[in-house]
Amino acid sequence: MFAVNYQILLGIAVYLITMVVIGLYYVRRSNTSLEDYYIAKRSFGPWVAGMSTGAADMSGWLLLGLPGVAYFTGMGEAFWTALGLFIGICVNWAAVAKRLRSYSRVADNAITLPEFFSKRFHDKNYYLLVIAATISLVFFSIYLGAQFITFGKLFSYIFNVNMVTMVIIGALIVMFYTLLGGMRAVGKTNLIQGLLMLFSLTMVLVFSFLHAGGFSGIAENLKDFPRFTDFFGIAAPETVGGLQRTSGGAPVFGPGVSFGLLSIVSTMAWGLGYFGMPQVLTRFMAIKERSMIRPARTISISWYFIVLLAAVSIGLIGRAIFPAALNSASSSENIFIILSLNLFPPLLAGVIISGILAASMSSADSYMLIVSSSLANDFYRGVLKKDASDKHVMWVGRITMILATIFGVVVAVSGNQSIFQVVSYAWAGLGAAFGPLILFSLFWKRTTLQAAVAGMLTGGVMVVFWKNVIAGFGGIFAVYELLPAFIVSCLVIVFVSLATKKPSEEIEREFAEAKKAEV
Repeated sequence: MFAVNYQILLGIAVYLITMVVIGLYYVRRSNTSLEDYYIAKRSFGPWVAGMSTGAADMSGWLLLGLPGVAYFTGMGEAFWTALGLFIGICVNWAAVAKRLRSYSRVADNAITLPEFFSKRFHDKNYYLLVIAATISLVFFSIYLGAQFITFGKLFSYIFNVNMVTMVIIGALIVMFYTLLGGMRAVGKTNLIQGLLMLFSLTMVLVFSFLHAGGFSGIAENLKDFPRFTDFFGIAAPETVGGLQRTSGGAPVFGPGVSFGLLSIVSTMAWGLGYFGMPQVLTRFMAIKERSMIRPARTISISWYFIVLLAAVSIGLIGRAIFPAALNSASSSENIFIILSLNLFPPLLAGVIISGILAASMSSADSYMLIVSSSLANDFYRGVLKKDASDKHVMWVGRITMILATIFGVVVAVSGNQSIFQVVSYAWAGLGAAFGPLILFSLFWKRTTLQAAVAGMLTGGVMVVFWKNVIAGFGGIFAVYELLPAFIVSCLVIVFVSLATKKPSEEIEREFAEAKKAEV
């Protein structure tokens, strides 16, 4: 077992060393200015923009959380969630990418999302800047913890080592290369990480499919699990103390339940989150030329289609091959790891499993940059010390990154929540707070500053209120909190905009300029 673990560790080590080397390579180039450190001087080409968008977005949730949902409860929830995400990213690339890239330049060359909101609405009192930066700090710090949970789960499962230790080690590695290389290092590492995620998911999908006996073998092994492969149903594992019961070595399921229209709409609402995800939107802002957006979009959408299909399929096939190996929603998130260890030689398994690290690290580094820029660029320079030099602000950003890493580690080791649950909550908060405002600020010139503030606050607060209060009533109220929060935020923006004085001629001129520059 030691020799096997050693070879697996070697495969993982090669990947980790590569990430650190890239960070070191970009140290000097990334520290010339804030625009370079946080947005790579808008120099991303199609491949870096397209792949890093997916890699920064699809965290360890893609290889652990989503297959885990498919493994535990079957097709229903996992499929519709994946479809909602795919539609969301397609619409985001088609509708938002060009306009945001153009408008962020017109808005006094804004380099962060909070800064864009503030400059777009000429917010001289910095209300939007402070609120948006605060929301980014809160939800991305939670999000960061979800990625560190991935480190701990991976290494504790494979090597039987203390989870807390591996959470800390993984967090330090990501912080190291992000701290040094900024957005340039993050963009290049995300390109490699995106390709590795694609390779890992494709390899596991193909070999597990063949191992299970193809479509007929998979169908035969899953036929006794009620509604497991039903698009409009969800399997119901019978549990005792949170663990699924087994009988004669086989998992025990109840009759299953219908996955109706409300449930489908609720899960597909995940796609709405893309309109408010800074880790995605900043990639649009960083693209070098408008002409590069179309090829970047093609690369990104193709990648999303393959990896989402693979992730859901791996969960289903994993249940067919190892029907009783994992007996809880949390442990089910290890199905990708189990398949990798059982289907491939140790060294190759180590490389494939590195795809999990790639997924979590490619998101974690982006979250670190967002948290850092929120406090350093938006709070510190934007509000407290407007004459601070770029070098000074970058040091504040680095200190913020260290503090955010510590907080993320605390979140990761504080409980036994599944990755899916943590990501779900943070995704809703960011999507509802920023998503409606992005759409209205880009496409409706009548949107006012007061409406922007009201809509952002309403979206963020509604997520927390719905999740912790209203959802408890069950029934139609048990929908994913992003959906009602997004809708209410949109209504508030429209109502307040129409009830307040229309924007100044200068703001309307900039809106027209951004619209023209998009063409």
